Amino acid sequence: MSPFRMPAEWSEHEGCLMAWPTREDLWGTVLDEAKGEYADVARAIAAFEPVTMVAPPGFGDDARARCGEGVTVVELPLDDSWFRDSAPLFVLDGDGRRAGVDFRFNAWGRKHHPYDADDRVSGVLLDHLGIDRIASDMILEGGAITVDGEGTLITTEQCLLHPNRNPGMDRDGIEAELTSRLGVTKVIWLPYGGLLDTETDGHVDGSCAFAAPGKVVVSLPGDPAHPDHARMRANRAVLEATPDARGRRLEIVEVPQSAFVTMTGGEVEVSYLNYYVANGGVVVPVAGLPQDEEALAVIGSAYPGRKVVGVRSPAIAYGGGGVHCITQQIPVARPRG
Repeated sequence: MSPFRMPAEWSEHEGCLMAWPTREDLWGTVLDEAKGEYADVARAIAAFEPVTMVAPPGFGDDARARCGEGVTVVELPLDDSWFRDSAPLFVLDGDGRRAGVDFRFNAWGRKHHPYDADDRVSGVLLDHLGIDRIASDMILEGGAITVDGEGTLITTEQCLLHPNRNPGMDRDGIEAELTSRLGVTKVIWLPYGGLLDTETDGHVDGSCAFAAPGKVVVSLPGDPAHPDHARMRANRAVLEATPDARGRRLEIVEVPQSAFVTMTGGEVEVSYLNYYVANGGVVVPVAGLPQDEEALAVIGSAYPGRKVVGVRSPAIAYGGGGVHCITQQIPVARPRG
């Protein structure tokens, strides 16, 4: 087992990494709106912890102008703007020393080209930050997993077992690599991510998130006509029946609200589950609809003592994600001695 472990997202952060959206073939007519929403998310998180926005060369001034003085902007080579998936996954050892795991990235099964700069950006970021690199040949996106920091990891079969990621690895091989690199001792496999989540092939961060040791927040659409009504209940059944790495039965917090927004590019679903846990806060994507307040209240109940902030994010949803998808936390390192 690795001497390193991936801490839970509610652990104390040194800061947050984000990447500036510029890919016109992805965003199309909503690119300007997406930039505005990215900037709104960055400013919301910056109220709780430092934010570094990475922009492709030549786009730094645009990012600075939109994000304002509270966000640090640096220019590094990028293809796309989804740092949950292309940035490093940070880990700590027993002495509090920090490293970054550099998994491979193939644009969610080669859905977008080019992606070579994003495959390299994890190592580039670690070098820029002066943090040790741990290499892995496995393709893995951060949005595909959620951890409790105490040995348990939750993922979906829909994503991690998809043949467009690691066709040469079976479930046991994937679990072994997660154990080796992230220090987990138990993997809970949910059958489903979102049916409409064809971009990521069903990342767990739209369906389930650890909120504390022994506690998960799950999407459980209340409308029987919702495409995930039965699928998320199947996920819930797995969580009910499966203890975590320490033998605890999981407390389940249900988010029954869902939000669909019609945009110029088509109808999108804003996933309330796709939120970012900051130092003292939770930044949640919202749709600008009445059910937003109910969802924020439920999520707030799962994170007592943290301020819950909603940021309108339909354009980010149009691009294929939410607040969690465009952020990556850097945990605080506390080396002994």
